[in-house]
Amino acid sequence: MKILLVGEYSRLHNSLKEGLLALGHEVTLIGCGDYFKDFPVDIKLHRTYTSGISKLWKNLIYGLFNIDLASISIKKQFYQHSEELQGYDIVQLINESPFGIAAKDELELVRFLSKNNSKLYLLSCGTDHISVKYAFEKRFRYSILNPLFENKVTKKDFEPVLKYLKPAFKRLHEEVFDLVEGVIASDIDYHIPMEGHPKYLGLIPNPINVDKIEFIPLTVSDPIIIFHGINRQNFYKKGSDYFEEALAVIQNKFNEKVKVITTTDVPYLEYIKAYDQAHILMDQVLGFDQGYNALEAMAKGKVVFTGAETEWLQWYLLKENKVAINAVPDVEALVEKLSRLIEEPDQLAEIAQNARDFIEKEHHYIEIARRYLQVWDRGSI
Repeated sequence: MKILLVGEYSRLHNSLKEGLLALGHEVTLIGCGDYFKDFPVDIKLHRTYTSGISKLWKNLIYGLFNIDLASISIKKQFYQHSEELQGYDIVQLINESPFGIAAKDELELVRFLSKNNSKLYLLSCGTDHISVKYAFEKRFRYSILNPLFENKVTKKDFEPVLKYLKPAFKRLHEEVFDLVEGVIASDIDYHIPMEGHPKYLGLIPNPINVDKIEFIPLTVSDPIIIFHGINRQNFYKKGSDYFEEALAVIQNKFNEKVKVITTTDVPYLEYIKAYDQAHILMDQVLGFDQGYNALEAMAKGKVVFTGAETEWLQWYLLKENKVAINAVPDVEALVEKLSRLIEEPDQLAEIAQNARDFIEKEHHYIEIARRYLQVWDRGSI
């Protein structure tokens, strides 16, 4: 089959592409690389007006005339590749707003892809109208919107998330859902809000290319190294403030027995190298399932503090804290879990091996690619 993957912001589509290529399919990936993360794509759309005078000019024009120059730039680049974006058997969008531009421009590009290709599918694997609405209505025990509810951030700070509730993005959501054959969730956090929706096809776990990720058996010795990679834009959304507070307590409590490494806003390749020497990785707090960074770290053999809630344990039939450590929005609980691992370090190697085994069993990129092919072929999971 000839397949077009649209958008990338976690390496999900890159790993899926690698699985599909291994199975003999022709795959093209188009996207913007996701800002500083700079994920590889086949057709690169460059974000413009991102800094300096050009950004000021963009903001001025938007304020005066409600014209988004950056959005127009992405749209223009897209149409320069129009011939390369036609004739595919399958097109899959990473999100209902796959290019991260103005809703009306986004819809125009999605309509083009729908009109000029056979089947269009959509992933729910990041903030979108349904997941944000579900969280905004406080239907989760806790969610990425907790910082807003707790007044840690303003609505303006959370604009990239809350925009999905605005009328323009609600219309985008409704029209994209009309155009697609169906919607696939990548993990429990997106599965739960989608349950019962007539367009929902089910959950397919994130694909992880285990052939590219070397498992490094943990050698436990002092100091125990803890890694915390911060994405400043998502600092509160990921619950990084809980980690920072807990790690400060741990450093004071254990002193030379631990070493904490922190990075901020580093490109993807630099990020994954930065935690090679770590035993423990602090990923995210405000989720029920693992994000992509957590899964790759687990594949490497790291003990990861991340979403590993009851719903995830039940889905995969796992025991608590045996594959990943459930990171909850409670500093005391995080300190307790970290302390137990530091005081009983023999657990680290066992959890790390369990994590790798879990990724190979449930997230192997070729097996996941096969599951996508089955869904695209018969329209259900």
